[in-house]
Amino acid sequence: MKIKTVASALMAFSMLVTAVAVSASGSERGEYGERGERSEYGSSSRGGSSVEPVTNQQYKDECGSCHFAYQPGLLPERSWRKLMSSLNDHFGENAELPDADRQALTDYLASHAGDHSDARRAQQLVRSIAAGDAPLRISQVPFFQREHREIPRRVIESKEVGSLSNCQVCHRTADRGDFEERNINIPGYGRWED
Repeated sequence: MKIKTVASALMAFSMLVTAVAVSASGSERGEYGERGERSEYGSSSRGGSSVEPVTNQQYKDECGSCHFAYQPGLLPERSWRKLMSSLNDHFGENAELPDADRQALTDYLASHAGDHSDARRAQQLVRSIAAGDAPLRISQVPFFQREHREIPRRVIESKEVGSLSNCQVCHRTADRGDFEERNINIPGYGRWED
């Protein structure tokens, strides 16, 4: 009787160790969140390397009608507030909105900004910005600049790409908040690998 009890205890312990090892290996790959659940975006909602995708339809409609609807996690709150307070001169264009719409979009962007995100990529971007700085362009963020420094200017300025602000041209999964290197395909150049 004692042998069966010891064997059962060893079997249970072995199963527990295996479950913990499998769970840990999934987390190390960045596929699972802090509580072990698979994230709905990118690698992981908690500490993953992608950013939360845009979830606000009004933002997609208003801002995404003119340019790529940049994820709020790509800039800190102070940048979004500054950007939204100067829509009368939005990079040379008048993008003014009715006050209620502007406030609703500002609230969405501010509450989902990089400094309120637990996604690794958003945290990297925000940490690279000097305290008090509020860049208005994602391409002005030091982390962004480091990540793109090896791409030849002729490729960036090509007619297919145009500029670094056209994220979705090379990052084919950018609309989902996935900016991982494995998903980069630069028009006229091909897959990008460091």
